[in-house]
Amino acid sequence: MKVNPNYANLQDSYLFSGIRRRIKAFLDVNPEAKLIRLGVGDVTRPLPPAVVEALSAASQEMGDAATFRGYGEEQGCVFLRSAIAGYYAKKGVTLDETEIFISDGAKSDLANILDIFSESNTVAVPDPVYPVYVDTNIMAGRRLVYLRGTPENGFLPTPPVDLDADIVYLCTPNNPTGAVYTKELLKEYVDYAIRRDAVLLVDAAYEAFVRDPGLPTSIYEIEGAKQCAIELSSLSKTAGFTGTRCGYTVVPQELMREGVSLNKYWLRRQTTKFNGVSYVIQRGAEAVFSETGYAQAMENVDYYLENAALLREGLSKLGIWFVGGQNSPYVWLKCPDGLSSWEYFDKLLNEVHVVGTPGAGFGQGGEGFFRLTAFGKREDVEEAMQRLSTLRQ
Repeated sequence: MKVNPNYANLQDSYLFSGIRRRIKAFLDVNPEAKLIRLGVGDVTRPLPPAVVEALSAASQEMGDAATFRGYGEEQGCVFLRSAIAGYYAKKGVTLDETEIFISDGAKSDLANILDIFSESNTVAVPDPVYPVYVDTNIMAGRRLVYLRGTPENGFLPTPPVDLDADIVYLCTPNNPTGAVYTKELLKEYVDYAIRRDAVLLVDAAYEAFVRDPGLPTSIYEIEGAKQCAIELSSLSKTAGFTGTRCGYTVVPQELMREGVSLNKYWLRRQTTKFNGVSYVIQRGAEAVFSETGYAQAMENVDYYLENAALLREGLSKLGIWFVGGQNSPYVWLKCPDGLSSWEYFDKLLNEVHVVGTPGAGFGQGGEGFFRLTAFGKREDVEEAMQRLSTLRQ
């Protein structure tokens, strides 16, 4: 018996596991400290009422022999796929229900989608980067190349002329930097992928935060994208499903490589390895896309965007450089006084009891930067900014 040797190439722990250990060590010594957590991107607002009503009604169905349901479609219930297709139609994007796959969240599919690709492919990821993109490919032994985001390019790297990649990850609005790609910049990637016969894996988990009508919320708003892009999204941040778990992946029928349909390959993978999302959860997800449910979900998103505005205002007053926080729940700041990412993490934790995320955990390009999230409670965000102001005095 042999184990997968690629796991030895991973860092010792997943980023947020390391943060939890550091926090535990701090609280062991300071049990009375009131921490304000603006690090992990978990939501704090409850599920929209329309979703709760749908979950409750579906649960009642499952308790009645006349309406009980067993195994469902691995691809997802038609009623939910139809609702998502209707949501895309409002963006001006036409999707067939067969192109939509329901999942338990974008994170799972960002990893699982790799099953349909050869391990010999070269993968390009942005840097700074959501760790899942990197770790899942290291586990498979794929070669990685990095597209460096910097203050000079607004943390929105474009494909360099010498890029030689078969798979390219994009995240817009970006985690961790909060930067959002324009249609013009995304078109450069679409053109590259078509020219190179590559595939774009586009993480759109935060698309509901985009309020600027001039910015795209789907890769399929870009001409030619159905020939080269797979889009993955989630209801975690759109509608508070972090503890409920539901997302979706779009694989267009037009997307062909080496004479085969990637939609067909993904369907084959899902029907073999996945039993689908529960009926109850899918009914709750369907309610998100109703007129009432979506309006309620957007009230929560607006709340987080207001938090982000408070973070931006507070950092501006302190003279701290940052990007993000507009059309995004993340604010990406430059660590003051030349501190490293982990030094700044420890400083905030120990001196003002505020928890963020060190940029170094998102790759080499994140060193010297720091991520704050807008998913906290309003009073916590306000107090955190007050505490940071005392730190700067």
